[in-house]
Amino acid sequence: MKLSGKIALVTGGSRGIGFATAKILSENGATVVITAKNSERLKKSTLEIPNSIGIVADIRNKVDVKNVINKIIEKFGKLDILVNNAGIFPKIKQLHEIDEDDWNEVLDVNLTGQFRFTKEAIPHLQKTSGSIINISSDAGLKAYQGFNADAYSASKAALILLTKCWALEYAKDKIRVNCICPGVVDTDMTKPFLKTQKDREFMDSEHPIGRMGQPEEIAKTVMYFVSDDSSWTTGTILAIDGGQSIK
Repeated sequence: MKLSGKIALVTGGSRGIGFATAKILSENGATVVITAKNSERLKKSTLEIPNSIGIVADIRNKVDVKNVINKIIEKFGKLDILVNNAGIFPKIKQLHEIDEDDWNEVLDVNLTGQFRFTKEAIPHLQKTSGSIINISSDAGLKAYQGFNADAYSASKAALILLTKCWALEYAKDKIRVNCICPGVVDTDMTKPFLKTQKDREFMDSEHPIGRMGQPEEIAKTVMYFVSDDSSWTTGTILAIDGGQSIK
């Protein structure tokens, strides 16, 4: 198996892209630690993923973040893979409608939260020449009318540049840092925008390839980046979005 003996951490791993990612890493031999705020959902997810454990944590809380990393090192003695997947998608608003508290919450989860986990993980990834995958969005690659002024786009664009900065900074330690930018993926997070068949047909049509993505398609890309198949790849920003970002 490609990831035999590896210890992987997937934030926000109890559903959607995170769950699919944790599952495929496990299927390829990794022991997977997943985090989420919802303890019941986390427990259910770990039961469905072999060789996985769940740790309840809020990405906004630096004490929780430190606790996750400490527990991993205490139990397994190392960390090989970090998948920064946790994130939130706020209500779509124009700039003048955004409340400052809402703005700060999105940045705290989608950007500062990724910083928190990466900062705590780096000393351990330096010892294993580990791999970091940041899950951004095609909304970080181009503007979309209706929410291009939103904190979501700002957070995802910043994560793209941070990927390049971290890749350059830690290349000397043989840590590889790459970024995936999904288009609209059919998950619990996007369901509020897909309430009717007409909504789904419209969203499918927005992608040149003719449909939305599935979580497993993003997970397979994560698998490529964390395996030796991409051993000479770092600082790469890859859009997996059915062609949406090239429109």
